[in-house]
Amino acid sequence: MLANDIHHLHVPSSPTLSGDPRTGGAAFVSVSRPDVDADTYRTTVEQVTASGPVRWTAGDRDSAPVLSPDGRSLAFLRVVTDEHGADRPQVAVAPVDGGEARVVTALPLGAGAPVWSPDSTRVAVTARFPEPGRYGSAATGDEDRRPASAAEAPRLITRLDFHVDGAGYLLDKPQQVVVVDVTDRDAEPVRTALTSTTCSLGSPVWYPDGSALLVVAPRALGERETHDDDLYRVDVADGSLSLAIRSEGSIGSVAVTSTGSVFYTGATHADGQVVAEPQGLWRADHGSDPVLLTARETVDVTGTPVVHGADVLVAVLDRGTVGVRRVPGAADAPLGLDELEVVLGGHIVVSGFDVAGDVLLATAATTASPGEVIVVDLTSGTNTEPTADADRGANAEPTVLTDFAAPLRDTATAPGVRRIEEVTGTSPDGTTVHGWVVLPEGDGPHPVLRVVHGGPFGQDTWAFFDEAQVYASAGYAVVIGNPRGSGGYGLDHGRAVIGAMGTVDVDDVLALLDAALERPDLDASRVGIMGGSYGGFMTSWVAAHHGERFVAAWSERAVNAWDSFAGSSDIGWFFADAYVGADPEEQRRRSPLTYAAQVSIPFMVAHSEEDWRCPIEQGHRQFVALKRAGVDASLLVFPGEGHELSRSGRPRHRVQRFEHVLAWWAQHLPIAPVA
Repeated sequence: MLANDIHHLHVPSSPTLSGDPRTGGAAFVSVSRPDVDADTYRTTVEQVTASGPVRWTAGDRDSAPVLSPDGRSLAFLRVVTDEHGADRPQVAVAPVDGGEARVVTALPLGAGAPVWSPDSTRVAVTARFPEPGRYGSAATGDEDRRPASAAEAPRLITRLDFHVDGAGYLLDKPQQVVVVDVTDRDAEPVRTALTSTTCSLGSPVWYPDGSALLVVAPRALGERETHDDDLYRVDVADGSLSLAIRSEGSIGSVAVTSTGSVFYTGATHADGQVVAEPQGLWRADHGSDPVLLTARETVDVTGTPVVHGADVLVAVLDRGTVGVRRVPGAADAPLGLDELEVVLGGHIVVSGFDVAGDVLLATAATTASPGEVIVVDLTSGTNTEPTADADRGANAEPTVLTDFAAPLRDTATAPGVRRIEEVTGTSPDGTTVHGWVVLPEGDGPHPVLRVVHGGPFGQDTWAFFDEAQVYASAGYAVVIGNPRGSGGYGLDHGRAVIGAMGTVDVDDVLALLDAALERPDLDASRVGIMGGSYGGFMTSWVAAHHGERFVAAWSERAVNAWDSFAGSSDIGWFFADAYVGADPEEQRRRSPLTYAAQVSIPFMVAHSEEDWRCPIEQGHRQFVALKRAGVDASLLVFPGEGHELSRSGRPRHRVQRFEHVLAWWAQHLPIAPVA
């Protein structure tokens, strides 16, 4: 994969289905494709069958398809230009057997993903509603005046949870629940909310009788800053809210059975810790205390649970994979990872799945693809590896139904997919460190890039990783992996860096590199280090304390100074204290900025102007400190981008970022050793 090949990254969304797509059942996904020429993302809704995907909607900004329970209609989001010239995602509904889609909402800031009522007559969504006079809305008493953002009235902020990266300010546009009756084809698009709360509501699901919705809301409806969520019942008749289930911490996503039992994903905050806390699966009924069904020490759940008979299927992180496992719904004690049946496993990363009868349809990244659609027969027991592409559509289980990654393998238009090999190292205290090497063509010895992931409670995986693929295609061996602090290896592993940033995690980063450098095809004398967010912190730290091991460093969207991060980041008001502590001297000791003068290698500081997670002042301070210390330092700034630039920024900026990265390493770490 080359830097300008991102248009080949075709990524499917979580699927929706009603029956086995191999035998005539309906199955749909949306597929995102970067368009570099137009500097935007194209998303299309596609129907998936045994023969592969077929484009189903005419729009190229359609996403989030969901089939109605009766299988007759598909709701999805379609980007529509409103009367004021703003592009907003709105809910559209179309008959599955053919016909024009109807746009059924006209919400001021757009709609979230649709959720069908059990009787297939209504759709619920969440949507943000702005204060009058903000975000292009008319001011109260002056319906003709729609001020530009620069002319809006000042914001009076009195609490800490006022903004978040990617969404901006929050308190002046709370997220509400909207319900749309889709049976009247002549009705005007809905513009108003069912609920009216000062806090945001999320993850709506319907009760079986359709009289109410269950939603996630902050504890006490957000009367003060909190990390705890509860489940509230929303009466569809009048929008009134009542507490349904009090949780033991945060809540992710929710499922309700046909009998009204509730399963949800969430983390416990029983010990007061709000970081590095894995999500579990919980069972609860209205008015009852939640019961944890998965062991907090070994199981980390992600995504949305799906009920299958008496069991619940969940996606689970496990050593660089995300597979689907089965949890008995009636379990009376938490079950460990080894006690959960594998429904879909192997070297894959599942991003979403749906179930109809005894068929599971999943979207998952593999070692050779950023995303494919896989079907699994739930009656066949454990499914540990998807069938090879050559067997698409066969009766074997599981089966890959798509080949979205074909352009990436077409060596006539791209250099192909570089292979990934597992590697393990041992830290000085005996801890095993797990990771991978993504290898370029040829026998080597290759120059090496140690790339550190963000988080720290994230994970590198077996999945196709565009950054590693681009660097490997350019001739670099790329070492990635999961030091202590990462997710997917149990509670103790994830929490090992709390109060210890820059200690055992550094040991693990270097131990994995040392293990990889034992390979004869890697050149231990030519190594660079790079990373973003927490990986940027690690790059800055290692460059100051172990710079002799590397020829240069690229630190991106990094935490460099905990003191200012605590007051400027959207999560800084709790994250810094949780990982480092509130003591200013300890924050200084744990800040790479403190040791900038110890850096002796060329150093790139890369940052986005509108990053609210690791604000650009973190990059500015590091760059200035390095330059004042005489370091060969550069600062690369991306206008208009946030923290997610490398993953979902503007396509042209993503290409330009790759070009800058490769130019930096070509200068400081050329593929051919200098004579």
